[in-house]
Amino acid sequence: MPQKLVQEQTEQQVQTLSSLQVALARLIELSEIDLQERVQNEMLENSALEEADGDEHDADYDEAGEDTDDSGEGAESTDDDFGPEVRSDEIDEMGDYLTEDDMPSYLQARIDANAEQREIPYSGERSFYDQLRDQIGEYELTDHEREVMEYLIGSLDNDGFLRKDLQTLCDELLIYQNIETSVSELERLLKVLQQFEPTGIGARNLQECLRLQVLSMDRETPYRQEALLVIDKYFQHFTAKHWDIIRQRLGGNDEVYEGVIRLLTHLNPSPGSAFGEGVGQAAPTVVPDFRVYVDDEKNVYVSLNNDNMPQLRVSRAFRDSIKQYATHKKLLSRQQQEAYTYAKQKVESAQNFINMVRRRNLTLLSIMRTIVALQHDFFENDEDEALLRPMVLKDVAQRAQVDVSVVSRVTGSKYVETPYSIYPLKFFFSNQLTTDDGEEMSTRKVKLALREMLETEDKTNPDSDELLGRKLREKGFPVARRTVAKYREQMGFPVARLRKEIVPSPAAEQTRKK
Repeated sequence: MPQKLVQEQTEQQVQTLSSLQVALARLIELSEIDLQERVQNEMLENSALEEADGDEHDADYDEAGEDTDDSGEGAESTDDDFGPEVRSDEIDEMGDYLTEDDMPSYLQARIDANAEQREIPYSGERSFYDQLRDQIGEYELTDHEREVMEYLIGSLDNDGFLRKDLQTLCDELLIYQNIETSVSELERLLKVLQQFEPTGIGARNLQECLRLQVLSMDRETPYRQEALLVIDKYFQHFTAKHWDIIRQRLGGNDEVYEGVIRLLTHLNPSPGSAFGEGVGQAAPTVVPDFRVYVDDEKNVYVSLNNDNMPQLRVSRAFRDSIKQYATHKKLLSRQQQEAYTYAKQKVESAQNFINMVRRRNLTLLSIMRTIVALQHDFFENDEDEALLRPMVLKDVAQRAQVDVSVVSRVTGSKYVETPYSIYPLKFFFSNQLTTDDGEEMSTRKVKLALREMLETEDKTNPDSDELLGRKLREKGFPVARRTVAKYREQMGFPVARLRKEIVPSPAAEQTRKK
């Protein structure tokens, strides 16, 4: 069959975003701290953008006397999903950089220099690495061995475990530190590291960590040998809490069995945590993006947390330059025309950025106020979690008259400060269930009821998922066993077998006291 070319014409509707719309979407995603940094970067890049003094507000650059008819690109309003109208002139400067990765090196150097001048809060606590490094001096090591030991300490994770293979560490020392060593030397130095405090540091897995702690106990410690036997031979049964099998392996003696389990369960599975929260990796700082206030009459008020955000304006010098050039436009030299074009572009870019920040703030406030309106009972009644109604992104988007993707961007990484706590915006969203009576019920209520059951159950005989589901259905929560298992896992509760606790017998308790 001969081949031939056929040309067809089809009609297709495609939605594309302008550079300003993309930039606005990225501004909406930013948290309060990231937005402050973004504003500072923009002011460094665009000299026509500056911080306003006091209550002074920025003025639109058209008031400077520019005749926009000559450009052929007047102020163009857009009606998209982000809220109020804004100028949308397509300017090359707006695409110069949208993230820090796009910034020129000299600008990044200036930002880094400013950051170094900021006051750095002092912390009296020493780091995880420093406290272990100080213990090296208690052992007689050569300079070479000290360097290797310091690298071993730096390779520990937050739990104090050495997860890396020793051969990998050998290669890293040679490549990155130009230190030649061997697996046997690392093995020897690792045994030295495992003598540091707290006991269990430098273990390569949980089994070795628990074994090091038991070995460090006095030889007269009751049940020490039996505990080592469980760690060495029955560790899988121990981690899976197969208590009946362990009891059988220990000869069926309840007193010995309970003593061993009590000894093992009081060991520290994470020796790195013994150094405290302040010495490990710093926890991320949460700065709320919104504030919610409830007065005595139960009126709820919402505001943006923008106390540290500078008020922006277009530089007066640039506006005056445009006004001066515009009045003698036909008499300008080529160099003056280039200066006029440059100043015009910078002012347009500055004005567009100011409008985008305003529009971002309006969009955020609209969405947060919608969330508060939908969850008014929660805020009005001292933030009772049981009063949170079912709510999804679509509910907020329809009421705030924005796209669902905008709500997703706003709620993705932002927090709100309330009189009682700080919540991530995702906290207020939940799906719904329908009861037999047709009543809509938040899945959060089901989780609260399930959590209460799990926390108050008999620890020696915990309820199975099937039994928990039956109890929930008796309370009017229409959930199946699989739903109970899903919610239980989401809340961090293990299965019934792993929640079971061992209560020592009177004889074993008497022996322990002796």
